[in-house]
Amino acid sequence: MNRKITQLILIILGIAILLLGHVSFAAPLPDPNISVKGYFANDKAQRGRTVQAAVVIEIPSGYHINSNRPLESFLIATSLKVDAPGGVRIGPIVYPRAALRRFKFSKKQLSVYEGRAILRFSVTLPANYSGGSIEIKTRVRLQSCNDEVCFPPKNFDESMRIGVVGANERVRGANGWVFGRR
Repeated sequence: MNRKITQLILIILGIAILLLGHVSFAAPLPDPNISVKGYFANDKAQRGRTVQAAVVIEIPSGYHINSNRPLESFLIATSLKVDAPGGVRIGPIVYPRAALRRFKFSKKQLSVYEGRAILRFSVTLPANYSGGSIEIKTRVRLQSCNDEVCFPPKNFDESMRIGVVGANERVRGANGWVFGRR
């Protein structure tokens, strides 16, 4: 009886070794190197006025992130939160238009951003703002994926600082490539 059990164990072990020989032990794919950076449309902000701002997400080729309105409830939406000092008003976030794509891991089309996604908002300083500069803190939350898998969600924190001048002082446009100016 012992011999039959030993033979059975050896047969099962042999089959397991044969099966494992066909399994790939490749390393998991690395998370994409996504960059998130904030920009202002002017070189300085004027007291009592509004300056346009944006957060630019650079997504490497072969990857995408879910849009701010994914079409599946289990997907993590891209979101931007902006914190500013007291009295400074932040306008609504304007997200870019998403692309509808089909991927191996989903039978349905998904709403995604690819390449470069620019999230825009406005910053309005009060007329009595007393500082010589202002710092805005942003947090982007996103989930990146390739054609086969999605990676765990990540937060990207960015501080944006701009000098502050009087309402009648001259300011120059900046970062035209972000704000549609050349």
